[in-house]
Amino acid sequence: MPTIIPSVRAKHSFAEKEGFALECGGELRPVTLQYAVYGELNAARDNVVLVCHALSGSAEVADWWPELFANNDFFSIDPYCVICINILGSCYGSSGPQSINPSTGRMYGPDFPLVTVGDIVRSQREVLDHLGIGRIQLVIGGSIGGMQALQWAMDFPDRVDNCISIAATPLGPMGLALNHMQRQVIRLDPKWKNGDYGDQPPALGLALARKIAMCSYKSAELFSTRFGRNPNRNGENPWAEPNARFDVSGYLDHQGEKFVQRFDTNSYLCITKTMDTFDPVRKYGSIHAYSRIKARVTLVGISSDWLFPASEVQSLAGELRSCGVDCIYREIESSHGHDAFLAEPDKLASILATRLSPRLTPD
Repeated sequence: MPTIIPSVRAKHSFAEKEGFALECGGELRPVTLQYAVYGELNAARDNVVLVCHALSGSAEVADWWPELFANNDFFSIDPYCVICINILGSCYGSSGPQSINPSTGRMYGPDFPLVTVGDIVRSQREVLDHLGIGRIQLVIGGSIGGMQALQWAMDFPDRVDNCISIAATPLGPMGLALNHMQRQVIRLDPKWKNGDYGDQPPALGLALARKIAMCSYKSAELFSTRFGRNPNRNGENPWAEPNARFDVSGYLDHQGEKFVQRFDTNSYLCITKTMDTFDPVRKYGSIHAYSRIKARVTLVGISSDWLFPASEVQSLAGELRSCGVDCIYREIESSHGHDAFLAEPDKLASILATRLSPRLTPD
């Protein structure tokens, strides 16, 4: 697959004087968001596909979801203009724990305030306003990206034509428990130092948190098929050596080691907490708030997802329809668990093609 390079890589800063008020209290001043643009805006500036990334993603959507541009039957950068904005709290160019706190002159670190999905969406609106974009043909995302997509449709109903939210609902008790454990293991690392770890991050804690997360992103069926009870592929023998690993253990260790090289620990804590607080009904006080949505909504569940069970996504679709929303539910049959929307994008494309093709046709 050829490399797709953004037509624009840029940062937009705002809230330098008045500050950006946060839903849970406090403010950020200033706010900087890193964004990437693929393709060109048409004359009417209404050919925009806004992609919302997941927990550890970046604005460079072609790097982590290259199939988005793979063929003309789904999305391509002609005729669409695809935009992705790195979320608040991340470590890939937007304001987050590694940013400088103007009140102290030091990095925010653990003092970076709690941001909500609603805060993220309002900040993204600032970027689109900066680019002169009024309407969005489609907003799409998976996991916390799906939360953002649904929040966009609720908070700015007059700006969104189509919304695709994949494997996303308010986190249930199991998801909340898993996120809690991940944050706890990070804080138990001796290098945590209450979040003031400087350039010596708590690598063991973050790696272990990532391993817990990877288990929740996959499925038992996939692990059985891919790893079984096989010894680690580097030749270790768990039946003869006390510290030898099985293949699945080697896989998880590898994932943890890779992750600590590319992600900030405080950002990880910040974003997992943002996921925890996503609850649009609580925000508006009633399930009838879904009636605000004017977009055509597609909710996608994944058959083997136990972090965001397909049954819960389907139930959410029913709630939206009960509020008069034009919403359909579709399901990806996959053994890849929560990660299926990234691991098997062809299945996602086939599900969405019939929903989008009649209406998603920019001039």
